[in-house]
Amino acid sequence: MGITLDTPIAALLANKRRASTLKSFGVVTVGDALTYYPFRVADPVPARAVGEARVGEAMAFAGVVRSSRVIAGQRRNMRLVADVDDSGFAAARGVPAGRAQLVFFSGKKGYLDWMARRLAAGATVVVAGTPTEYMGQLQFSHPQVLTVAPADPAVPVGNAGTAAPAGDPWRDVAMSAGYAAVRPAAQSYDAKTVAEAMARVTRPRPVYHASARLSSERIHETILSLMWALGGRDMAAPGTDDIALQSHDDEERFAGTLAGAVPDILPEPVRAARGLMHRAEAFRAIHEPASVEAFRKGIDTLRYEEALVCQTALLEARCNAHKSAAHPCPLDAGEPGGDAAGEGATRTPLRDRFIASLPFTLTGGQRDVIDDIAADMAKDTPMQRLLQGEVGSGKTVVALAAMLQAVGAGYQAVLVAPTQVLAEQHVETITRMIAAMDEAAPAGASSGAAEPSVPVTLLTGGMRLAARRRALAAAAAGTPGIIVATHAAFSKTFQAPRLALVVIDEQHRFGVEQRESLNTKAADGTAPHLLVMTATPIPRTAAMTWFGDLDISWLTELPGGRKPIRTVVVNEADGRTMGRMFAHIRARIDAGERAYIVCARIDADEDDGAAGHGSRGGRAGESMRDGIDDAYETLDENGEAVARPPLHSVAEIAARLKALPQFAGIRFATLTGRDKDDVKTQVMAGFASGETPILVSTTVIEVGVDVKQASCIVIFDADRYGLSQLHQLRGRVGRGGTNSWAFLVSRAEPGTPGEARLEVIHDSLDGAEIAQADLEFRGAGDVLGDAQSGAKSSLKLLRVVKDAELIADARSQAERLLAADPELAHEPQLAGAVLDFTRGNETFLTSN
Repeated sequence: MGITLDTPIAALLANKRRASTLKSFGVVTVGDALTYYPFRVADPVPARAVGEARVGEAMAFAGVVRSSRVIAGQRRNMRLVADVDDSGFAAARGVPAGRAQLVFFSGKKGYLDWMARRLAAGATVVVAGTPTEYMGQLQFSHPQVLTVAPADPAVPVGNAGTAAPAGDPWRDVAMSAGYAAVRPAAQSYDAKTVAEAMARVTRPRPVYHASARLSSERIHETILSLMWALGGRDMAAPGTDDIALQSHDDEERFAGTLAGAVPDILPEPVRAARGLMHRAEAFRAIHEPASVEAFRKGIDTLRYEEALVCQTALLEARCNAHKSAAHPCPLDAGEPGGDAAGEGATRTPLRDRFIASLPFTLTGGQRDVIDDIAADMAKDTPMQRLLQGEVGSGKTVVALAAMLQAVGAGYQAVLVAPTQVLAEQHVETITRMIAAMDEAAPAGASSGAAEPSVPVTLLTGGMRLAARRRALAAAAAGTPGIIVATHAAFSKTFQAPRLALVVIDEQHRFGVEQRESLNTKAADGTAPHLLVMTATPIPRTAAMTWFGDLDISWLTELPGGRKPIRTVVVNEADGRTMGRMFAHIRARIDAGERAYIVCARIDADEDDGAAGHGSRGGRAGESMRDGIDDAYETLDENGEAVARPPLHSVAEIAARLKALPQFAGIRFATLTGRDKDDVKTQVMAGFASGETPILVSTTVIEVGVDVKQASCIVIFDADRYGLSQLHQLRGRVGRGGTNSWAFLVSRAEPGTPGEARLEVIHDSLDGAEIAQADLEFRGAGDVLGDAQSGAKSSLKLLRVVKDAELIADARSQAERLLAADPELAHEPQLAGAVLDFTRGNETFLTSN
């Protein structure tokens, strides 16, 4: 069968358990396997004679098989034992000869028979592995074995039919040691010469993220076999369930076939200008590196490829967005009316009336962003703007000013929030601000009716059917106003025929595909202006990279009255400090304030690993692990997760706190993403009123929850969270002008990355600085994260901070390519990769 990058590996691997394990890693096709990159490359394996072996240290040697036998065991388990001596190899190194046993275990007779034929008596082999000692005998279990062709032109070498060259320095050693004294039956060999085989097994070894079910070495063998099969080699030994390392008997043919099966994506001029490899060559350099330098060059090539593809996709998206038509919303679109200026004069724009009614002065940053948005919305092409601001920097005021500009022009505006709690808070805030604007209006500027000048409609999935129908009908009527919605805005039943502006709050909770669904809500075919907002800190380089299709604004000033939050790192094992912390919280509660207690899990009766990794509570689906990010799992040198203490849960911590004398007489509430919307609303109301002044919750309170009296937050297992997420959680307190504290409770060992991350949060309140540190700890792919559906982004190598210069160069190259060939008609491979990237990353947005 013809093998391509899209061929499922399950159709190629006889070992179905291995195929299943690889699928759990996201490796389903041959292409997935080639892009399952190692996270490091091990040092080259040293060549040593058996007499120089060091137990537990990898080595490689050449020898002759003196005998081999298959031994039956219990329960159909069998083992192959081969005795190998290294007389010639040891002589060449000037050390005494030695012997070692090669041992292979399997319940598959076909595999052992195949291996026994390769290890027939008299066979010349090169062995690489880690020696152990068993009953006084040096032993290698499941080593890598390459068979070497006898130095006889009559014996074929693989499919090439050539023998070792006379000038090979190993030939005389092999002949003098009797390597070909007993000639096995004619067969295909892995290498022409001992020197060639030694060069291959002593190369640097890639190390992959692995698991207890599948080691890095087995992953490496599998990827090599798949790559060789793609290049035209036989997949594995007949009748076996294990992967066999295959030979490169015809290097030129193999390289050519692989290059044909793996077409290059980078345009030739771009590749030549930066001295990069062909894509097929890069895959070989990464998975079968001849040297550490070759490995790094392969990584550099595919990293640049990722940068060029994503930058080309972003530039295409930006270009396409500006081709659409939008409703212009000029500020002077106010309807005529009798105001202080006189009959027939133009009424003061709604936006300006709103700003004038505010009980505080806008910061310079807010004023600048509001003016930029006004200029964008006055155009007949859709605004595409990202607004990033620190927690509490006043993004809601900016968004409301933009929405009132749209309403003042006679259109509808939609504000989409990720949760019902946040949507209800927005409705309350907006309604209150509009009422204050109406009260402050000069004589004659408003109708004086009881109804607000701007209708505000709430639409959520948790509403009762009658209320939901009323909200949908109000939106469908097209009356100018503001609609605040949750994911219900993306449903087919929601229609807003006069929609001119969409505001997405906490944009990382929504996918591009969802946002784009709102473009179809206008009946006249126009696209709405778009403002996406986030308080999740994103470094400028990251924002310019991943939101290159949007104009970007930053709010860096905090409004007056906000006091810095005091951050304290607490070692959970320090009982005295923990007690003082709880006593402090009780004092603040007695002073009429509130406290959040945040835990990573909902229940304590299930193992950490039971939940799907990467799940975020209240987002893609509730998880037992509600907020912990697996990008922070500590890995050993083989890429396997290191066991750590179980995470604290809401139920466990709530029970423990209620039993403490510090909280005698205090009522507690709990809140998780698993609770129903009406329960969440009730719990938050009780917390805000002070009826239940301590709220034990998961990270469901991370975004948008605004309780002015909250002055303390305790985050258990803080060393297991992302930095940006900790910064977001910390921003839930200090919103009422009072002194505030964030306590980060940790079990991190001294000197560990977890402790280092907490030091960053302790020392800084600057979101941009924290975000950059987050990127450096985790890497771009982890910070920018998983799609809400759980699918991984196709970007695996690019690092936003470290590769800023590379990304800038790729963007320049993409601009030149698109300027000369907007449809990429002359670069079909790049065009296809851009299309795949766009489809595969529709929901690839910033994750906390």
